[in-house]
Amino acid sequence: MSSILTNNSAMVALQTLQGINQNLADVQGEISTGKRIGSAKDNSAVWAISKVMESDVNGFQAISDSLGLGEATVAVAANAAETITDLLTQMKGKIVAAQEDNVDRSKINDDVTALKDQINSVVSAAQFNGLNLVDGSTSSADILASLDRDSSGGVTASSITVTAQDMSTGSYTANDIFGSSGGTPSTNGDTVVLSLDNGGGTDTITIDDSAGSAFAEGDKVSFAIGDQSVSYTVTADDAAATTTSDIVAVALKGKIDSLGIAGLTVDYDSGSPGELVFDNSGGDDLTVSGQFTNAGSGGLGAMAAIDVSTGSGATAALASIESLISTSIDAGASFGSAQGRIATQSNFVSNLTDSLKSGIGAMVDANMEAASARLQALQVQQQLGVQSLSIANQAPQTILSLFR
Repeated sequence: MSSILTNNSAMVALQTLQGINQNLADVQGEISTGKRIGSAKDNSAVWAISKVMESDVNGFQAISDSLGLGEATVAVAANAAETITDLLTQMKGKIVAAQEDNVDRSKINDDVTALKDQINSVVSAAQFNGLNLVDGSTSSADILASLDRDSSGGVTASSITVTAQDMSTGSYTANDIFGSSGGTPSTNGDTVVLSLDNGGGTDTITIDDSAGSAFAEGDKVSFAIGDQSVSYTVTADDAAATTTSDIVAVALKGKIDSLGIAGLTVDYDSGSPGELVFDNSGGDDLTVSGQFTNAGSGGLGAMAAIDVSTGSGATAALASIESLISTSIDAGASFGSAQGRIATQSNFVSNLTDSLKSGIGAMVDANMEAASARLQALQVQQQLGVQSLSIANQAPQTILSLFR
């Protein structure tokens, strides 16, 4: 049945053409934006996932900046520790020269003082953006390292904690910790040196906290034997005990034993409080030096007491410098380790960001080759659809011939 009121063919052709035009608009949108899914209406689930991932990418880019800032801060501190180690090594050379009687110790002491001033200058200047990890002004620094997202969508931030290394001179206070029963104690009793000949050399160091020299929490006693060193830091419980010197002596004996130095034995007799007897039955001469550092001083606090203008001062300085060099080397090693960890994390974050970007692209980016092929096909379909609609619209004209 033909009707002039209802043209079914035209309606079908129109609907087909409208569908083609919509598909053509979608393809043109993909080509112009480069995205297959540009909004939530295209695919709400994929769009939501991509937006979460895009926010993570922006977060990781900020983390990359944070890691760069942290790496630069630690690099400054590491450079300071290495420079201080070099300066202390130079100072050691001066101190060794001062052991000889036929030298001008006053001039050597002037050189040592200049090196001490240079070290203080390095410590003060070793800051980056106001943060100094070597002057004792802070105990640690947290560097933002990652964003961790769990399966429920919760996000937490994680950080790399860099431990600061106090290399300031602080407020050093000498203390008569080492008794005079053995070795060659300094005039103030905060350093002591033993020279142990090979094949049976023996001597004694007494750790004595009597006569107003009681230990306080945080006080540290260090021993250097050759190129190795040990130390013990007094705890609050130790300081409150009545036999603190015994506690410190026993702890240090155990640490020296653990070094495994061939031929060296250390004996402790509870009948002689705080007394350690050193015996060298090995084939090499040994030098044992002891150093006391009070809790109120900086990491290089003992440096302030170094004075080689006298023979006794030069002898005491030799014991102090080994402990100071060990402190600076430990600081440099700690910062170096932190640098390595930050660099590894920075590389990981950079690679992770690239992977996230690739994942987002795989979900939402348009396939341009496929889009180009679809565009060509839809343009042909559009032309045919227009032609088909034109033919359908002319169909009622044929009815007129029935009334001629």
